[in-house]
Amino acid sequence: MAGVKALVALSFSGAIGLTFLMLGCALEDYGVYWPLFVLIFHALSPIPHFIAKRATYDSDATSSACRELAYFFTTGIVVSAFGFPVILARVAVIKWGACGLVLAGNAVIFLTIQGFFLVFGRGDDFSWEQW
Repeated sequence: MAGVKALVALSFSGAIGLTFLMLGCALEDYGVYWPLFVLIFHALSPIPHFIAKRATYDSDATSSACRELAYFFTTGIVVSAFGFPVILARVAVIKWGACGLVLAGNAVIFLTIQGFFLVFGRGDDFSWEQW
């Protein structure tokens, strides 16, 4: 039952993050939908972890080159997701208020993704690998 509560909490926080992102795009003062391209970064961010988890599944080492490379790529994707709206605001494609809303949405969504892996990545009976 604790896993269901965690899943509901994670889905709620993901909805809050997407609401921030949509507000940064759709409010009448902003009205530019270029910041929606950060959704690509949100979709790409867990992929290096999935690949490293699959490649180093049998290894008992606490750290491996594949896992470290996955951390590096994930960090690059997350930093790019935070840098993209700042660059758009700097070149005056979007307003700084929209940039702030998109950055808040990024923080909430990436914390939700991290929370998902912390809650469901333990390898116990209620794991994301069963889905």
